[in-house]
Amino acid sequence: MSAPLHVQVIRGWPRRAEAVTLGLPAGATVEDAIGASGFGTEGISGYAIHGERATGATPLRDGDRVELLRPLQVDPKEARRRRAAAGKPR
Repeated sequence: MSAPLHVQVIRGWPRRAEAVTLGLPAGATVEDAIGASGFGTEGISGYAIHGERATGATPLRDGDRVELLRPLQVDPKEARRRRAAAGKPR
């Protein structure tokens, strides 16, 4: 029998974040973790594990951090252009 997986599910907003740590059975997926977290998927555009894109079917490993991703509010290239035009540093 395999040991249970301990994973963390995180969702964030500008200047704040919410996280929950879960114990899941071996073979659990990103979708399983999100369901067990109690976080809804409304407003979520994708998932990542430790910053690397993932799908709902991606299998989890012990210690993984599942991140719920929101859509970008501003295109990063456009934001850089605006800063450069204004002469502002990051």
